[in-house]
Amino acid sequence: MDFTVNTTSAATCSEVVTKDNTAIKFASGTAPVYATPALVGLMEHAAVEAVGSQLPDGFGTVGIAMSIKHVSATPIGLTVKATATLTAQDRRKLTFHVEAYDDAGLVGEGTHERFIIESAPFIAKAEGKKK
Repeated sequence: MDFTVNTTSAATCSEVVTKDNTAIKFASGTAPVYATPALVGLMEHAAVEAVGSQLPDGFGTVGIAMSIKHVSATPIGLTVKATATLTAQDRRKLTFHVEAYDDAGLVGEGTHERFIIESAPFIAKAEGKKK
């Protein structure tokens, strides 16, 4: 099956920083600022959105690697916008450049890799671990 996706695929997702996505809430720090795990999740969500509509029914993607730098703290009340841009595809492996900004500038950037999977067998295999 052909899994070629548009190599200029990109998407942007955003969320407001609240007490529910701070470093304190995620137990990843002690400051009331946007948590690095929340930043990673927002970047992943943008990558999913960038290519999801191009995949055949019954297929999706899963994250396999993330390498980012979280370079600036974002306080509660500001919005963080993350963009994922597909930069390479090697069969089922997709590589994205990810970056995020708030109103003051760059929050984080890096690379993210995802793998195209057939959803039903993937989930069945994961559920098989329960045995």
